[in-house]
Amino acid sequence: MSSVSSKQRQFDALVRGHSGDLFRYAYWLCGEEALAQDLVQESFLRAWRSLDSLRETGAAKAWLITILRREHARLYERKTPQFVDVDEVEVADVREALTPEGSGEDALVRAAMLKLEVKYREPLLMQVVGGFSCEEIARELNISSAAVMTQLFRARQKLKAMLGGESNDAQAKVIVL
Repeated sequence: MSSVSSKQRQFDALVRGHSGDLFRYAYWLCGEEALAQDLVQESFLRAWRSLDSLRETGAAKAWLITILRREHARLYERKTPQFVDVDEVEVADVREALTPEGSGEDALVRAAMLKLEVKYREPLLMQVVGGFSCEEIARELNISSAAVMTQLFRARQKLKAMLGGESNDAQAKVIVL
């Protein structure tokens, strides 16, 4: 019985310590709050099932991010394309769809980041949103630290180029990234 309560305490500590980071990362991956919450919940469910495989508590964040990345990938593996007649699709006016939160500089930077190729976007998200070091990103993506540094540099250059016509505040935000 004590092993169950010990496992429960370990899991509760994981949830308390990492749910915010996981949600931010999931939100950046999918762009939808409800879907991000679902991804985090699924990730924690998988983490609970395989909690015994976590050897080091210091590696918990990377372990959870890996689970979340896999959950996000599974989401698209399960989807089957739905085809509809183009004439039946109603398209809303883009101006009506924009909310004050969705039309600010954060939205511009986010939209630009989502346009990056995965090879550049993923390390940038891991560093900026996940707080991972270059070495941790390299281990997670199974590439060298030098490759991570190159991809991060190129990601920032591409973002600056995409946001070149935007306000100086948006450019400054990219530089800070």
